[in-house]
Amino acid sequence: MASAPPPADRLAARLARARFRAWHRGTREADYMIGGFYDRYGESWDEAGLAWFEALLEEDDVDVMAWALGVEQPPDHLAGEQMVLMRKLDYVAIG
Repeated sequence: MASAPPPADRLAARLARARFRAWHRGTREADYMIGGFYDRYGESWDEAGLAWFEALLEEDDVDVMAWALGVEQPPDHLAGEQMVLMRKLDYVAIG
């Protein structure tokens, strides 16, 4: 019987999966916004930060973009410090 990977390995695997999902959203605009956000902040996330981002990845791109642009208010479970960072949009690098 194989033992479960150490917590650090599980977190690293989840981060890698989240990065892939962030950069493969289906539209270039969403890729830049969500993928760029991951690239700027993802390496600093602990379990809670990653769980927040994984929940964000389950949402529709149109909604995520509206929340990030401040056009709509995010649901309570996505509001907070990370959404404040997302709204800065200083992580979107186009070129």
